[in-house]
Amino acid sequence: MKRYLFVLRKPPHSGAQVQEMLDIILTTAAFDQHVSILLLDDGVFQLKNSQNPEIAGMKDTAAIFKALEIYDVNDIYTEVESLQERGLKPGDLCLPVQEFYRKDIAGLMKRFDVVFAG
Repeated sequence: MKRYLFVLRKPPHSGAQVQEMLDIILTTAAFDQHVSILLLDDGVFQLKNSQNPEIAGMKDTAAIFKALEIYDVNDIYTEVESLQERGLKPGDLCLPVQEFYRKDIAGLMKRFDVVFAG
């Protein structure tokens, strides 16, 4: 079984690319592959609590992230600096995350066979 890491850098509701990445994540996980997610930069907003995308006619991506547990996607990583630069703390997120410092991200990525960035 290959280990996949999906890197999300864009904020939720920023276009079709985010939804496409989530579709790829779900598809990969459905084939019993080991899937992990790394949220960097504005991607950390993907898990921010209290979003109301329905007001703008968008899908609630946080709900999709919560459903990932059904597919055994439990390893969600964030970068400490990405959270800090946006005034967020892990408690502001709708799912538990593992935090890594920016200097350790390259080492984290080396643990995976395939890395998708979007």
